[in-house]
Amino acid sequence: MKHLRYSVLPDPSTRIAIGILIVIAFLTVFGPLIAPQDPLAQHTDLLLRGPSFAHWLGTDGLGRDVLSRLLAGSTVSVLAALQSVVIGLALGVPAGLLSVFMGRTFEWLSLRLIDALISLPFLVFAIAMTALLGNGLVQAMFAVGILVTPAFYRVSRSAALSAANAQYVEAARLMGASTWSIIAVHAWKKVLPAVAVTTASVSGACLAIVASLTFLGIGVVPPAPTWGGVLAAELKNLYDRPFGPVPPALLIIAAVWALNTIADATGKKSGKHFFFEKKKQKTFSSLNAPLTTGEAQ
Repeated sequence: MKHLRYSVLPDPSTRIAIGILIVIAFLTVFGPLIAPQDPLAQHTDLLLRGPSFAHWLGTDGLGRDVLSRLLAGSTVSVLAALQSVVIGLALGVPAGLLSVFMGRTFEWLSLRLIDALISLPFLVFAIAMTALLGNGLVQAMFAVGILVTPAFYRVSRSAALSAANAQYVEAARLMGASTWSIIAVHAWKKVLPAVAVTTASVSGACLAIVASLTFLGIGVVPPAPTWGGVLAAELKNLYDRPFGPVPPALLIIAAVWALNTIADATGKKSGKHFFFEKKKQKTFSSLNAPLTTGEAQ
C-alpha cells in the first residue's frame, strides 16, 4: 500500500482529482457554516435574480440564495453517498471473504443472495424502501447500500480466491492456522487493494445516485437543500435563468469525475504492483523447484 500511495500521486489528473476531493471534503464539513445566506430563507422581492454581489449565483424561484443552498446541501449529499458505501462495504466484503473460506453451503447461499440483489431494479427498489420505511435520505441510502453490496462481494471474493490458492495459505493451513487467522493475516492483504479501488468507484456512483434521487424528490423532504434538489429547481426556471443549472451540475460532475479518476489511477497502479509481485513469486518458485532427472545428470 505504501508503494501505491507514492506511485499514484505523480499523475497530473490524479492530483487535480485529489484537489477536487479536498474541496468537496471541506464543503462537506464547513459548507453550512460558510454559507453567506440562510439557505431556507425566502425573499419574494428577489425572485429569479441573476448573480450579484449579495447573491453570487443569483436566487431561485422562491428567492433563496443558490450559493447558500449548494454549500448547505454539500453535507447531506456527500454523507448520504458515504452512508450507502459503508453499508455496501459492511455487507459485501465480509460475505465475499467468508464465501471462499467457510465451505460450499455458505458459498452457495451467498451467491444466490447476491444474484437476487443484482436482479432487483434499482429505482423500483429504492422507491419501495422509502415507501416502507418513510421518505428520508437515510432510508433511501440504505436501499442503495444494499444494491451496491454485490460489487463489493464480487471484488472481495475474486481477490480472496486468488489468495486461497496461494502456497503460503496452504502452508498456513498445514501449520494448523485457523480460518479466521488466515483471513486476518493473509487474505485481507490481497483483498484490501481491490476493495479500495471499488470503494472509490462506487462512491462516485453513489454520489450520482444521491443526486438522481434528490432530483426526483425521493429521499429528501423539501425545502432541505441538496445538489440534486438545487439542480431540479434550476431546471424549472431554465427560461428565466438559462445558466442556473450549470453550477450544481458542474459540482456533481466534478465530484464524480474525481472519484472515478482516483479509482482508475489506483486500479492501474495496483495492477502493475500485483503483476510484479506475481513475477517475483514465480521467479522464487522456479529457483526453489526440485531438479528434474535430466538436470540432475
